[in-house]
Amino acid sequence: MSAKDFITGIKELCAPDSVHICDGSEGEFQALAKLLEEKGTWQPLKKRPGSFYARSDPSDVARVEASTYICSAKESDAGPTNNWKDPIEMIAVLEPLFRNCMKGRTMYVIPYAMGPKDSPYTKFGIEITDSAYVVCSMKIMARIVKIEEGKDFVCGIHSVGMPLEKGQEDVPWPCNKVKYIVHFPESREIWSYGSGYGGNALLGKKCFALRIGSKIAKDEGWLAEHMLILGLTSPEGEKKYIAAAFPSSCGKTNLAMLQPSLKGWKVECVGDDIAWMHFGKDGRLYAVNPENGFFGVAPGTSMDSNPNAMKSIEKNTIFTNVALTQDGDVWWEGMTKVPPEELTDWKGKSWKRGSAEKAAHPNSRFTVSKKQCPIYDPAGEKPEGVPIDAILFGGRRASLTPLVLESFNWSEGVLLGASISSEITAASEGAQGALRHDPFAMLPFCGYNMGDYFQHWLDLEQPGRSMPKIFAVNWFRKNSQGKYIWPGYGENTRVLKWIFNRLENREDGSKTPIGIVPKNLDVTELNISKEDMDSLFVIDSTKYNQECLELKSYFSETFGERFPKKFVQILLNWQSHF
Repeated sequence: MSAKDFITGIKELCAPDSVHICDGSEGEFQALAKLLEEKGTWQPLKKRPGSFYARSDPSDVARVEASTYICSAKESDAGPTNNWKDPIEMIAVLEPLFRNCMKGRTMYVIPYAMGPKDSPYTKFGIEITDSAYVVCSMKIMARIVKIEEGKDFVCGIHSVGMPLEKGQEDVPWPCNKVKYIVHFPESREIWSYGSGYGGNALLGKKCFALRIGSKIAKDEGWLAEHMLILGLTSPEGEKKYIAAAFPSSCGKTNLAMLQPSLKGWKVECVGDDIAWMHFGKDGRLYAVNPENGFFGVAPGTSMDSNPNAMKSIEKNTIFTNVALTQDGDVWWEGMTKVPPEELTDWKGKSWKRGSAEKAAHPNSRFTVSKKQCPIYDPAGEKPEGVPIDAILFGGRRASLTPLVLESFNWSEGVLLGASISSEITAASEGAQGALRHDPFAMLPFCGYNMGDYFQHWLDLEQPGRSMPKIFAVNWFRKNSQGKYIWPGYGENTRVLKWIFNRLENREDGSKTPIGIVPKNLDVTELNISKEDMDSLFVIDSTKYNQECLELKSYFSETFGERFPKKFVQILLNWQSHF
C-alpha cells in the first residue's frame, strides 16, 4: 500500500474536518502548542523554558494491557502471554469505532523514522492521529521525516475516540471509556482507539518499537529489545557498550544515566528504553536506539537518584500528570525530601503537605529529547550503531540472585534473561514475596509467541559471530534485618567496573554452579561490612533447587511445546549441582 492510499483510506473511514501533513518543524510545534494552550490541554511552565504541563483525564493514565491485542492469523503465534483475537473479527470490532471518529477534528499525518539518519537499520512509520498532543510528543520521541516513495512503513491509526458534532465544545483531554490497542504483526499495522496517554497513543514507542518491531526482528534475524544502551569508559580511556533489560522499578533509567561514584570512570547514555540490535559484517552485535527522546516516569526521579535526568528536563519538556507548584514549576513524590507546603495536584485540586493523596500520579511522565541529556553519547547517531560487549539482565530479589553473576556461555545467559523475575513488595498488588515473572522484561511487549522468542535468541549464536557476554545483576538483596545491602545508584559503577574488566580477562571470578561471581569487587571507601559483602554473592543450594523447580513449572505450564528443549537441559544441569 502506498502512503497516499493509506492516508486516503483512513480519511474516508474517520471523516475528519481537515487533514494536516506534519513536517516536524519548530513553527508547527509552536502553533500546535498554542492550540493546546487555548484548549486547556496544557499550560506553559514559568520556571522551565519551552516546557508545558498537561493533566490527562483521570481514566486515561497508563497503558491498557487488558485491551492490548496481538492479532496474528494463528492464536498459537501470538502465544500465551498476549491477548489474541482473529484479525478479521478484530477489524469487525474496530471499523465501527473508527467510522467518523474524527468528525469535527483535524486528522494529523505523522511520517516518522525510528533510528538514526541514513542507518540501514532505521524503519519508518506513519501515524495518523486526531490529537495535537500526540503530534507534539511524537516530534520529541521520534524523527518526523518525509518518507520516500516505495519505502516500507508501519501503518498506525490513532484516535481519542471523541468526535465533535457541530457546535459541540471540546474538553481539555478527550478520550473514550472504550479503549483498544491492537497490533497486526503480519500486516505491520497498529490501531489505537480511545486513549490519549503516551504508551497507548505514541505509536512509535512500545507498539512499533517492540510489539511490531520484535516480529520484524524475528522475521529478519535481529533483536528489538526493551533495553537501555550505555557507553562505559575506563580511566585509561577504553570504552565498551552495554545493553541491559530490567522490569519496572528495578533501576533501568537510573542505570542508563548513571553518575559514576568511582573517579575516572565515565558513563554516556545512548538510550534508556529500547535497543534494536543487528550483527555487523565483522560478526559483532551492534545496537541503535530507535527513539529520539525519553518518556520517563517522574516519581522517584531526583538529584540524588538521577541527576542527569533532572538536568535533562530543565527546558523543552512536556510534563503530564505531575503536580504544579504555586510559582509555576512541577513537583512529584521523591523529587525533594520535603514536599512544598502547597501544590495543585495532578487532578487540578488543591493539595497540602501531609495529605494522604499523592500529589503526582504514580505513572506521571516527562517527555524530552535525548539530546538534552548532559551525558548523551553522540555515537548514538552512528548509522551502524554501537558495538555491544555485554548484556545485563536484572530483577528484584531479596535473597536469591547475587549482586552480579556472569553466565558461562550464551545459552545459559539467554536462560538467565528468560528467568527474570521480581518479588512482589508490600506496596504491590499480590502476595508479598510471590514472584512476578517478566522474561527479558518483555512480557507486555513481545509481539509473537514468547517460546519462539526464546528460541530466536538461542539461534542467534552462529559460527563467525562474536557473542556479547551475558550477566545477571540484582541491586536489591537484603540482610537479616530486611535492609538493602548494596547502596545502588552511582555505586553500581563498581559492578560495571568488574564487568568491564571481565570482558578483558583482567578480573578473577569464582565459579558457582550457575555462573561466575567476583572474587574481589572494588569497595574502596564504601561503608559495607565484610559479612554483608560476602552475603551479596551467596548461592543457597536449597533455594536454588527450589528456584529450578519453580522455573520448570512456570515455563512448561506457560509455554508448553514452544519452550526450547535446550533450556530444559540447562535447568536439569543446574539442578544436578544443588
